[in-house]
Amino acid sequence: MKSTKTLPRIAIAGFMLESNAHSPVATREEFEANCYLDQDEFTATLRTPAPKFPATTSGFVSEMDSIFGASGWTPLPLLHTHVGASGPVDQTFFNEVVRAICKRLQAALPVDAVFLSLHGAAIGTDDEDPDGTILAAVRAVIGEDVPLLATLDLHGNIAQRMVSAADVLVAYRENPHTDMAARGAETARALAEMLDGVRPTAAFTKLPLIPPSVTQNTKAGPYADLIAFGQSKIDADVMNVSILSGFTLGDTPKNGMSVIVTTRNNPAKANALADEIAAHAWSERARYVPKLTSLADATAMALRCGQDAKTPALLFADVADNAGGGGRSNTVWILKSFVESGVSDCLFGIFYDPALAAEARARGVGAKITAQFNRDETHPLSGAFACDAVVEGLHSGICVGRRGIAAGTTINVGASALLRCGGVQVVVVSVRQQCKDTV
Repeated sequence: MKSTKTLPRIAIAGFMLESNAHSPVATREEFEANCYLDQDEFTATLRTPAPKFPATTSGFVSEMDSIFGASGWTPLPLLHTHVGASGPVDQTFFNEVVRAICKRLQAALPVDAVFLSLHGAAIGTDDEDPDGTILAAVRAVIGEDVPLLATLDLHGNIAQRMVSAADVLVAYRENPHTDMAARGAETARALAEMLDGVRPTAAFTKLPLIPPSVTQNTKAGPYADLIAFGQSKIDADVMNVSILSGFTLGDTPKNGMSVIVTTRNNPAKANALADEIAAHAWSERARYVPKLTSLADATAMALRCGQDAKTPALLFADVADNAGGGGRSNTVWILKSFVESGVSDCLFGIFYDPALAAEARARGVGAKITAQFNRDETHPLSGAFACDAVVEGLHSGICVGRRGIAAGTTINVGASALLRCGGVQVVVVSVRQQCKDTV
C-alpha cells in the first residue's frame, strides 16, 4: 500500500524486552515504570533531547532528518514501550500492545515504510516469539510491498519467522551497547536505499551454540573477533551482517547464536555468506569457556585495594544478578562479604530494594538506621542482610545518562538513597535497572 505523497511517510514503533525465563513476569506496571509512550507523548518527544525511548529510534530519526531533511519526510509515531530486561511479558499486556500498534498503523495508512525498535529476546507467558509476532502482525497490515525494518539487540534469540517477516534486521555490534544510535542510523540508510528501489534479500543461519554472557564482550575476545570477521565481508552486494550471540537465559526453542546476512538482491551470496560465518563461529566455539573470580578472591582483592591508595581501582560485577539480563539486582552476597570483611572506599551500585529506599527517605539525610536489605524479598537466592547504616543522600532517581549505553537518554531508577555501611556506600533504588552510568 504505497503512498502517492511526495514526502515519505514512515511509521515508527517499539517494543523492547529481554526475557529471562527464570525471572518474575514483566507486567504492565513494570513497563510503565520504565517507559511507556502512547502515541501523543511519543510524537511530542520524537526529536527532543534526552528522550525516554532508546537510542536506536533517536539514531533512526536523526539520520532520516539528515538524508531527507527534517521537513522532507513524515514520521508517524505509533507507540513505544520497553523494559531493559525482565521475565516473560504478561500475555494480556503484550496482546494489547500489538493491537494498539496495528490499530494506529491501520489508521495511518498509506505508509511508505515501518521502522521498529525491537530487542529480539522477548518471550511471553504464552507466546514463545513476541518479536516475531509483532513483525508478522505489522506485515499483515502493510502487505508485502511496503518496507519493514527493525533494529535488534545483539542478544536477540532469532527465529526464521522474524527474518521472513522483515526486509532488513540490523543488530548491534557492540557489547556493552554503545552503538545503538549508529545502528538506528544504519537502518535509516538501508530504508533510503529501499525507497530508491533496492530490494534486500536476507539469509539466516542458526548455530547450536549459546555463548556464556561473560564471553560476549566485543572489545576483545572470541565474539569481538567474530563480529570483525563478519564486518570484513561487507561489500557492494552485502548490505548488513548481523551476528547475534543470543540470550543465554531465554530458555526458548529459538535460543542460540544467529547469523543474518542481508544483500542487495543477491540471495545466493546471502546464503553462502551466512553459512560461512556460522561455520567460522562454530570452529572457534572452545574460546567461549568462561573464567570467573570467586567471592573469596574478590573480597581479598577489594580489601587490598582499599588499604593501599596506590592500587588501581577495581570493578566487580555479580554476573548472575545483572538487571540488564533479567536479574533482580538485589543479591546480598558481595555486599555482605565486603561489609563484614571491612572493605573500605567502596561504592556498591545499584541495589534494588524499594522498601529500604522508602525507609531511608522517610528518615532523612544523616539518619542512622539498621539497613535491612531484602526484608520483602521472597526468593531465597537473593538472600537477606542487615547492618548499621547512615543515610548520606537522597535522589528522585530520574537523570540523563552521560556515557555508554545510557548516553543522551532519560533513566528512571525510582526514589533512591545513598547509604553508608561501614566502608561501603550503597545506592539503593526502587525501580529495577542495571547500573549503566555514574550520574
